[in-house]
Amino acid sequence: MPKDMLSWDQTIFKNGEMFELDHVPEHFLHRSGQIEALTFNMRPAVRAMHPINTLCLGPPGTGKTTAVHKVFEEIEKHTSSVIPVHVNCQVDNTRYVIFSQIFQKIYGYMPPTSGVSFKKLFGEIAKYLIEKKRVLVVALDDVNYLFHENEVNGVLYPLLRAHEVYPGAKIGVIGVLSETGMHYVLDQRVNSVFLPQEIRFPPYARAEIHDILRNRIKYGFFPDVVPADVLDKIVDCVETSRDLRVGIDLLKRAGFNAERRASKQISIEDVDGAYEGSKLVHLAHLIRLLRNDEQTLLKLIAESGEIKAGELYKKFQEGTGLGYTRYHDMLNKLESIKLIDTNYINDGRRGRSRTISSRYTADEILNGLESI
Repeated sequence: MPKDMLSWDQTIFKNGEMFELDHVPEHFLHRSGQIEALTFNMRPAVRAMHPINTLCLGPPGTGKTTAVHKVFEEIEKHTSSVIPVHVNCQVDNTRYVIFSQIFQKIYGYMPPTSGVSFKKLFGEIAKYLIEKKRVLVVALDDVNYLFHENEVNGVLYPLLRAHEVYPGAKIGVIGVLSETGMHYVLDQRVNSVFLPQEIRFPPYARAEIHDILRNRIKYGFFPDVVPADVLDKIVDCVETSRDLRVGIDLLKRAGFNAERRASKQISIEDVDGAYEGSKLVHLAHLIRLLRNDEQTLLKLIAESGEIKAGELYKKFQEGTGLGYTRYHDMLNKLESIKLIDTNYINDGRRGRSRTISSRYTADEILNGLESI
């Protein structure tokens, strides 16, 4: 067997966990300033004070979630007086479910799904914090999803004003928001007490992308698996997609392609063959999180090409029976998570009209829907 060929029981992966999208790397590069700022904002909690409410802002794939996880890891490692809770608002996006996650982190088990009022649930949470002299820090990751579901004020209000109802309860909030060009407005009662300090997560520069992926390669593959020209190609793909997660997933998929050829080294062809799947990994994830009626609307848009909003609503209403308010909210959500584009055009005597189109091809959307 040639030296550059793998035998049946060999692999080029030293630690495949390095290429999982939910992996929190030990070496978190090029975000030291953001980590320091977030740590400073949480420091008062260690001294039994309210932490500084924080909003982490930046495009997808810029390290916001990882930064929160790293800071929470350090908190749990060094003190038991602070209870950090991370909530994925893409998945958990109703008030009761979110506070159930908080309850579970505190008590170690989930509360009943029915028969317990929200007031009772939150009262048990506050009671524990006061009696045990603990400080609660809640990270609402992808908090924009709470705006889409009209849940954000109902979640933030009890957290931020808990001390008014339960004297001695100390709670801080970290909001993680992907910048989407949408303008999110909080209720004045919430805004007046939230007052978050913003921490910006800008897109990674090319040299930073190269450095981060090289680090994943160092710990995830055996030596000499990824030649320099292959790494450069993957960095090009990340710059095109503007999402570091595409590069991490691409390393994994390209590695599988190399192993399929029984090769000890990844080639440009392995990357090209894997790119179609990797660039759509975020699309598939978003589609899985949509509700059935949202998936129905997205499918209509994909099949229609560019279509006027009024015509699209007629099709949607005929198929689902849902009203215009829900339709309008769903359009805004699909636009904010960058699945569709909306544009306004002059329509003669009728004035301006709104046109809707998919950001992806019809085949990409339909294949994503079929894979669910």
